[in-house]
Amino acid sequence: MKAFQQIQQQFIAHIKDPQNQPPVAGIEDRRLAIYRELFFNNVHSFISMGFPVLKSLYDDQAWTAMVRDFFIKHDCHSPYFADISKEFVDYLVGERDIEPSDPPFLVELAHYEWVELDVSIRVEQYGYNRLDEDDLADADLVLSETAWPLSYSFSVHQISTDFIPTEGAPGSVHLIVYRDDEEDVQFMLINGVTAMLMQLLSENPGASMDALIQALVSGLPQFSEQQITDGARDVMHKLIHRGIIRRFHSADG
Repeated sequence: MKAFQQIQQQFIAHIKDPQNQPPVAGIEDRRLAIYRELFFNNVHSFISMGFPVLKSLYDDQAWTAMVRDFFIKHDCHSPYFADISKEFVDYLVGERDIEPSDPPFLVELAHYEWVELDVSIRVEQYGYNRLDEDDLADADLVLSETAWPLSYSFSVHQISTDFIPTEGAPGSVHLIVYRDDEEDVQFMLINGVTAMLMQLLSENPGASMDALIQALVSGLPQFSEQQITDGARDVMHKLIHRGIIRRFHSADG
Protein backbone atom coordinates (compact mmCIF):
# COMPACT_ATOMS: atom_id res chain seq x y z
CA MET A 1 0.00 0.00 0.00
CA LYS A 2 2.81 2.42 0.83
CA ALA A 3 4.47 1.76 -2.52
CA PHE A 4 1.18 2.34 -4.33
CA GLN A 5 0.66 5.64 -2.52
CA GLN A 6 4.15 6.72 -3.50
CA ILE A 7 3.34 5.96 -7.14
CA GLN A 8 0.13 7.99 -6.81
CA GLN A 9 2.01 10.95 -5.38
CA GLN A 10 4.64 10.76 -8.12
CA PHE A 11 1.91 10.59 -10.75
CA ILE A 12 0.14 13.62 -9.29
CA ALA A 13 3.37 15.60 -9.00
CA HIS A 14 4.19 14.92 -12.66
CA ILE A 15 0.70 15.83 -13.88
CA LYS A 16 0.85 19.13 -12.00
CA ASP A 17 4.45 20.03 -12.87
CA PRO A 18 5.69 17.94 -15.82
CA GLN A 19 8.67 20.23 -16.43
CA ASN A 20 10.22 19.53 -13.03
CA GLN A 21 8.71 16.26 -11.78
CA PRO A 22 9.66 12.96 -13.46
CA PRO A 23 6.93 10.64 -14.78
CA VAL A 24 6.12 7.26 -13.27
CA ALA A 25 8.36 4.63 -14.79
CA GLY A 26 6.72 2.27 -17.23
CA ILE A 27 3.87 4.55 -18.36
CA GLU A 28 3.95 5.58 -21.99
CA ASP A 29 4.37 9.35 -22.37
CA ARG A 30 1.56 9.46 -24.94
CA ARG A 31 -0.83 8.25 -22.24
CA LEU A 32 0.54 10.64 -19.64
CA ALA A 33 0.12 13.53 -22.07
CA ILE A 34 -3.62 12.87 -22.15
CA TYR A 35 -3.84 13.29 -18.38
CA ARG A 36 -1.52 16.32 -18.36
CA GLU A 37 -3.63 18.15 -20.92
CA LEU A 38 -7.00 17.04 -19.57
CA PHE A 39 -6.42 18.12 -15.99
CA PHE A 40 -4.66 21.39 -16.74
CA ASN A 41 -6.98 22.43 -19.55
CA ASN A 42 -10.04 21.86 -17.36
CA VAL A 43 -8.62 24.00 -14.57
CA HIS A 44 -7.40 26.66 -17.03
CA SER A 45 -10.82 26.85 -18.68
CA PHE A 46 -12.74 27.08 -15.41
CA ILE A 47 -10.50 29.81 -13.96
CA SER A 48 -10.61 31.75 -17.21
CA MET A 49 -14.41 31.68 -17.19
CA GLY A 50 -14.53 32.62 -13.51
CA PHE A 51 -12.22 35.64 -13.79
CA PRO A 52 -12.90 37.20 -17.22
CA VAL A 53 -11.89 40.75 -16.25
CA LEU A 54 -8.69 39.68 -14.54
CA LYS A 55 -7.80 37.44 -17.49
CA SER A 56 -8.31 40.33 -19.92
CA LEU A 57 -5.52 42.27 -18.19
CA TYR A 58 -2.88 39.62 -18.97
CA ASP A 59 -1.51 38.34 -22.25
CA ASP A 60 -2.13 34.66 -22.95
CA GLN A 61 1.35 33.56 -21.94
CA ALA A 62 1.32 35.40 -18.58
CA TRP A 63 -2.20 34.19 -17.78
CA THR A 64 -1.39 30.58 -18.57
CA ALA A 65 1.77 30.85 -16.46
CA MET A 66 -0.25 32.10 -13.48
CA VAL A 67 -2.81 29.30 -13.82
CA ARG A 68 0.04 26.79 -14.09
CA ASP A 69 1.64 28.23 -10.95
CA PHE A 70 -1.70 27.80 -9.14
CA PHE A 71 -1.98 24.25 -10.49
CA ILE A 72 1.48 23.39 -9.19
CA LYS A 73 1.48 25.13 -5.81
CA HIS A 74 -2.05 24.96 -4.47
CA ASP A 75 -3.58 21.91 -2.82
CA CYS A 76 -7.33 22.28 -3.30
CA HIS A 77 -9.46 21.42 -0.29
CA SER A 78 -12.66 20.83 -2.26
CA PRO A 79 -13.32 18.23 -4.99
CA TYR A 80 -15.98 20.40 -6.67
CA PHE A 81 -15.27 22.46 -9.79
CA ALA A 82 -17.55 25.20 -8.46
CA ASP A 83 -15.08 25.77 -5.63
CA ILE A 84 -12.00 26.19 -7.84
CA SER A 85 -12.54 29.96 -8.06
CA LYS A 86 -12.36 30.28 -4.27
CA GLU A 87 -9.26 28.08 -4.24
CA PHE A 88 -7.69 30.39 -6.84
CA VAL A 89 -8.35 33.42 -4.63
CA ASP A 90 -6.76 31.58 -1.70
CA TYR A 91 -3.69 30.92 -3.87
CA LEU A 92 -3.42 34.59 -4.82
CA VAL A 93 -3.67 35.64 -1.17
CA GLY A 94 -1.20 33.21 0.33
CA GLU A 95 0.94 31.45 -2.27
CA ARG A 96 1.56 33.60 -5.31
CA ASP A 97 4.94 35.24 -5.73
CA ILE A 98 4.02 38.67 -7.04
CA GLU A 99 5.23 39.30 -10.60
CA PRO A 100 5.97 42.70 -12.18
CA SER A 101 2.98 42.14 -14.46
CA ASP A 102 0.60 41.72 -11.51
CA PRO A 103 -1.57 44.79 -10.91
CA PRO A 104 -1.80 46.18 -7.36
CA PHE A 105 -5.50 45.29 -7.24
CA LEU A 106 -4.92 41.65 -8.21
CA VAL A 107 -6.35 40.07 -5.05
CA GLU A 108 -9.25 42.52 -4.69
CA LEU A 109 -10.40 42.12 -8.29
CA ALA A 110 -10.13 38.34 -8.09
CA HIS A 111 -12.13 38.32 -4.86
CA TYR A 112 -14.81 40.53 -6.41
CA GLU A 113 -15.16 38.27 -9.45
CA TRP A 114 -15.32 35.20 -7.21
CA VAL A 115 -18.09 36.82 -5.14
CA GLU A 116 -20.08 37.45 -8.33
CA LEU A 117 -19.81 33.76 -9.19
CA ASP A 118 -20.62 32.65 -5.65
CA VAL A 119 -23.72 34.84 -5.47
CA SER A 120 -24.90 33.57 -8.87
CA ILE A 121 -24.89 29.91 -7.78
CA ARG A 122 -25.59 30.21 -4.06
CA VAL A 123 -28.48 28.08 -2.84
CA GLU A 124 -30.70 29.78 -0.27
CA GLN A 125 -31.10 27.69 2.86
CA TYR A 126 -33.79 29.70 4.62
CA GLY A 127 -35.52 31.59 1.82
CA TYR A 128 -36.14 34.71 3.91
CA ASN A 129 -39.45 36.36 3.06
CA ARG A 130 -39.70 39.36 0.78
CA LEU A 131 -40.51 42.50 2.70
CA ASP A 132 -43.05 45.17 1.84
CA GLU A 133 -41.61 48.65 2.28
CA ASP A 134 -44.69 49.67 4.29
CA ASP A 135 -43.87 46.98 6.88
CA LEU A 136 -40.41 48.31 7.66
CA ALA A 137 -41.28 49.70 11.08
CA ASP A 138 -42.50 46.38 12.50
CA ALA A 139 -40.30 43.86 10.68
CA ASP A 140 -37.39 41.82 11.94
CA LEU A 141 -34.77 42.49 9.28
CA VAL A 142 -32.12 40.30 7.71
CA LEU A 143 -29.66 40.51 4.84
CA SER A 144 -30.65 38.34 1.88
CA GLU A 145 -28.69 35.12 1.55
CA THR A 146 -27.85 36.14 -2.02
CA ALA A 147 -26.44 39.56 -1.10
CA TRP A 148 -22.87 40.25 -0.02
CA PRO A 149 -21.61 43.62 1.32
CA LEU A 150 -17.98 44.27 0.37
CA SER A 151 -15.29 46.89 0.97
CA TYR A 152 -12.19 47.36 -1.17
CA SER A 153 -9.30 49.77 -1.64
CA PHE A 154 -9.80 49.87 -5.41
CA SER A 155 -12.89 50.54 -7.53
CA VAL A 156 -12.96 46.91 -8.65
CA HIS A 157 -16.40 47.26 -10.25
CA GLN A 158 -14.93 49.70 -12.81
CA ILE A 159 -11.72 47.91 -13.70
CA SER A 160 -11.35 46.89 -17.35
CA THR A 161 -8.78 47.08 -20.12
CA ASP A 162 -9.79 50.75 -20.41
CA PHE A 163 -9.45 51.49 -16.69
CA ILE A 164 -6.40 50.05 -14.92
CA PRO A 165 -5.77 52.07 -11.74
CA THR A 166 -2.31 52.18 -10.25
CA GLU A 167 -3.44 53.52 -6.86
CA GLY A 168 -6.37 52.84 -4.60
CA ALA A 169 -9.40 55.10 -4.28
CA PRO A 170 -9.21 58.08 -1.87
CA GLY A 171 -11.40 56.17 0.58
CA SER A 172 -12.77 52.67 0.92
CA VAL A 173 -15.02 51.49 -1.92
CA HIS A 174 -18.20 49.90 -0.54
CA LEU A 175 -20.38 47.63 -2.67
CA ILE A 176 -23.20 45.16 -2.34
CA VAL A 177 -23.21 42.28 -4.81
CA TYR A 178 -26.65 40.66 -4.98
CA ARG A 179 -28.91 38.46 -7.08
CA ASP A 180 -32.07 40.14 -8.31
CA ASP A 181 -35.55 38.72 -8.89
CA GLU A 182 -34.55 37.61 -12.41
CA GLU A 183 -31.63 35.64 -10.91
CA ASP A 184 -29.12 38.05 -12.45
CA VAL A 185 -26.13 39.26 -10.43
CA GLN A 186 -26.04 43.01 -9.85
CA PHE A 187 -24.00 45.40 -7.74
CA MET A 188 -24.88 48.53 -5.80
CA LEU A 189 -22.35 51.19 -4.84
CA ILE A 190 -22.98 52.38 -1.28
CA ASN A 191 -21.46 54.94 1.09
CA GLY A 192 -19.71 54.34 4.40
CA VAL A 193 -22.82 54.85 6.52
CA THR A 194 -24.77 52.28 4.51
CA ALA A 195 -21.81 49.92 4.76
CA MET A 196 -21.93 50.34 8.54
CA LEU A 197 -25.68 49.61 8.46
CA MET A 198 -25.02 46.41 6.47
CA GLN A 199 -22.35 45.36 8.95
CA LEU A 200 -24.72 45.87 11.86
CA LEU A 201 -27.40 43.82 10.14
CA SER A 202 -24.93 41.05 9.27
CA GLU A 203 -23.94 40.82 12.92
CA ASN A 204 -27.51 41.12 14.24
CA PRO A 205 -29.92 39.20 11.99
CA GLY A 206 -33.50 39.80 13.03
CA ALA A 207 -32.83 43.33 14.31
CA SER A 208 -35.53 45.94 14.08
CA MET A 209 -35.15 49.21 12.21
CA ASP A 210 -35.23 51.14 15.49
CA ALA A 211 -32.41 49.02 16.93
CA LEU A 212 -30.28 49.56 13.84
CA ILE A 213 -30.85 53.31 13.95
CA GLN A 214 -29.88 53.50 17.61
CA ALA A 215 -26.70 51.57 16.89
CA LEU A 216 -25.89 54.00 14.07
CA VAL A 217 -26.57 56.97 16.35
CA SER A 218 -24.11 55.58 18.89
CA GLY A 219 -21.48 54.94 16.26
CA LEU A 220 -21.85 58.21 14.33
CA PRO A 221 -21.92 61.04 16.88
CA GLN A 222 -21.07 63.58 14.18
CA PHE A 223 -24.61 63.26 12.80
CA SER A 224 -27.89 64.13 14.48
CA GLU A 225 -30.37 61.38 15.27
CA GLN A 226 -32.81 62.88 12.77
CA GLN A 227 -30.20 62.88 10.00
CA ILE A 228 -29.38 59.24 10.66
CA THR A 229 -33.04 58.24 10.90
CA ASP A 230 -34.00 59.92 7.63
CA GLY A 231 -30.95 58.60 5.78
CA ALA A 232 -31.27 55.06 7.11
CA ARG A 233 -34.94 54.78 6.26
CA ASP A 234 -34.37 56.14 2.76
CA VAL A 235 -31.58 53.70 1.95
CA MET A 236 -33.44 50.81 3.59
CA HIS A 237 -36.38 51.33 1.24
CA LYS A 238 -33.99 51.10 -1.71
CA LEU A 239 -32.45 47.92 -0.34
CA ILE A 240 -35.86 46.36 0.25
CA HIS A 241 -36.93 47.24 -3.29
CA ARG A 242 -33.89 45.38 -4.65
CA GLY A 243 -34.49 42.36 -2.40
CA ILE A 244 -31.24 42.91 -0.50
CA ILE A 245 -33.06 43.28 2.82
CA ARG A 246 -35.75 40.75 3.74
CA ARG A 247 -37.97 39.72 6.62
CA PHE A 248 -36.25 37.41 9.09
CA HIS A 249 -37.69 34.10 10.16
CA SER A 250 -36.16 31.13 11.93
CA ALA A 251 -35.00 27.97 10.21
CA ASP A 252 -38.19 26.14 11.19
CA GLY A 253 -40.36 28.83 9.65
